[in-house]
Amino acid sequence: MSEIKRLRVYLEAPMLETARAGTFNFLNQVKAAVTEAGWELEWRETGAIARNEAPAESGYALFHAEAPTHARALSFRRAYFYPFWQIEPHQQRWRFHVATETFAPQEHAVQEAESFTAKLRARVAPGKTASRGNFVLIPLQGRIRICRSFQTMSPIDMVAAVAETGRPAIATLHPGEDYSSRDREALDELAARFPNLTIGGQTAALLPECAFVATQNSAAAFEGFLFDKPAVLFGQSDFHHIALNVAELGAAQALALAPHYRPDFALYLFWFLRRMAVNATAPDATEQIRTAMRRGGWPI
Repeated sequence: MSEIKRLRVYLEAPMLETARAGTFNFLNQVKAAVTEAGWELEWRETGAIARNEAPAESGYALFHAEAPTHARALSFRRAYFYPFWQIEPHQQRWRFHVATETFAPQEHAVQEAESFTAKLRARVAPGKTASRGNFVLIPLQGRIRICRSFQTMSPIDMVAAVAETGRPAIATLHPGEDYSSRDREALDELAARFPNLTIGGQTAALLPECAFVATQNSAAAFEGFLFDKPAVLFGQSDFHHIALNVAELGAAQALALAPHYRPDFALYLFWFLRRMAVNATAPDATEQIRTAMRRGGWPI
């Protein structure tokens, strides 16, 4: 069964429509990558029933931002910025291929990296310029009162650790998360305890102005690299290489180092996106996709 060269791609309804219409470039490239190799491709709508039935289907499966359901399945998701994508056998970013690789800045051309990063910043953040503020930006995610397996401490304890430094700090709420009344109370208690701590604000607007970012593994920290903002990570992530990692340094040391920490952000973004992700607009995009699929164990 596993040798049947058939790929079923499971997508949410809006993305499924664009795939069938041929208006989603990355999915067009996925289709080309497998059909050029002699495979059949079928677009499927995802959902609980489809995911439960997927392991019994012949061939292979590809899910969008969902955990693979069986050994012949992979997952794809955007690598923070278009047109870059990751195809992985895991859903957790800290288990992605890039997370296990070593970043070697000396192996990349500085001028090419700086040009790439400048163009990327102009495209994704037009008109925004970086300034060096004195506050720490803390972009919160979900489940803030719980310490999960990939975290060094709960997000609420992380906020307290940052506030305890005495530096002005702003903790922003994720617009896609549903914060309970107990979550809000915990944040309010911290704000009352630390006069240097503010709760609320727009992460995107604050990012270019902060001194550095402190987070578990929010994408905002990766986006901050565009503005040369150091990141302190309290959790595991795929972009840990140039961050100050609390698991390695401890919270106090990582936070103390952050204001003056200056890794080569442009080289890192170039490596992460151009060297380690699939570029859907590259002339060899289909081969990049097949390489990622082979790395995930597919015989293509």
